[in-house]
Amino acid sequence: MRPYFEHLADAICQPVAGIDRVTLYYSAEVSDFIRFNRAAVRQATHVSQRYGSVSVVAGARQATGRISLSGDAAADVQSLLAERDLLIEQLPLVPEDAFLQLPTAIAPTERDAEGELPSAQQVIDAVTVHAAGTDLVGFYAGGPVSRGFADSRGQRNWHRVESFHFEWCLYRSGDQAVKSAYAGTHWDETAFAAKVAAAREQVELLARPRKTLEPGEYRVYFSPVAVADLLGTLSWGGFGHKDVQTGVSTLIKAHRGEAAFHPSVTLVEDTAQGIAPRFQADGFVKPDSVALVGAGAIAGTLVSPRTATEYGTQANGANSEEWPESLAMAGGLLAQADVLRALGTGVYISDLHYLNYSDRQACRMTGMTRFACFWVENGHLVAPIPVMRFDDSLLRMFGSGLIGLTEAPELVPDSATYEERHLRSVTAPGALVEGFRFTL
Repeated sequence: MRPYFEHLADAICQPVAGIDRVTLYYSAEVSDFIRFNRAAVRQATHVSQRYGSVSVVAGARQATGRISLSGDAAADVQSLLAERDLLIEQLPLVPEDAFLQLPTAIAPTERDAEGELPSAQQVIDAVTVHAAGTDLVGFYAGGPVSRGFADSRGQRNWHRVESFHFEWCLYRSGDQAVKSAYAGTHWDETAFAAKVAAAREQVELLARPRKTLEPGEYRVYFSPVAVADLLGTLSWGGFGHKDVQTGVSTLIKAHRGEAAFHPSVTLVEDTAQGIAPRFQADGFVKPDSVALVGAGAIAGTLVSPRTATEYGTQANGANSEEWPESLAMAGGLLAQADVLRALGTGVYISDLHYLNYSDRQACRMTGMTRFACFWVENGHLVAPIPVMRFDDSLLRMFGSGLIGLTEAPELVPDSATYEERHLRSVTAPGALVEGFRFTL
């Protein structure tokens, strides 16, 4: 895969008279997609696809085009050259961009992370064995994903990771199901079997009569997946430098010193440990990590090149939205085996959905519980609860309301596959919170 990319780059990224820079951004994947229903295969697909984005720059003008590639190097070079020539022809018609910024230093990077991925047959066999007799409904996506960047100055960047993501529900009846997920770079059938077994136990609990809770404040445990959902929502405007400068950041109270996270909270854009590439489509290279919250206090922001130009500061590899792509929350001291005991009496939340802000300035979020959420008494799961809506400030939940975080954070990849598999992820521990506010 990489020799093919290098061949394209050498052919396309050549100096052109009257053009300051030519760049190529390469995106490819070879993926297995498998859908399950009743623990049997409903659909199995193998996808191999490649795309090339060519960009030409002259002065403050830039034009970019993206085409699908065939994998035939000679044919793809001709297609990309035709696209490059068309962009050069159109470039005088493009308006100047006052905030256009391109990297000045040449910063090559390389990452080729081989994993241990299962074949499609291994995934099917594992589901057949460990989910036998259940109505498992799920979606598996796995395989190598590649990204590459090259420009006419000689910069070359390469990123290839092998990863998988398997999400499934064990469906019981009506609106009752237990949602689970298993993701990573090294498949372990024993770990997958343990997750299915835990889901089987919770499905049995769903047969008990539901306990209806009154609106109010409760002691709550959030699973790592639920915490990742909350942090994913926080990413919508919580960490961007421009959002802070314009006063619309959802963490603006923390930036102004009016609120703070609990001292045990540390948040990092952890590119080195994530699965997203270390470089952007325009060639800017990201640092290994960017501290966002340290020991409960704001430690930094994500700064895109355009924002850096506009506000006279230093870019740190952020994308144009200034949203994290490899957000990681550090774990705490709570052992996973002690979660129910530490919760005592309260609510166990496995999954959330429909999350959004109800008050951005206060970092207040609203949403609903979803699959397999339970009432807990004296450290024991007692009864399932119906779907409930909540409305609470994340700064309060992970500030004065935070009791503890679990020891081992879990990688929760973005499961989106629109056009191609996405490489964003959130790594999060479970969280024990006091005074969580259910509204109905």
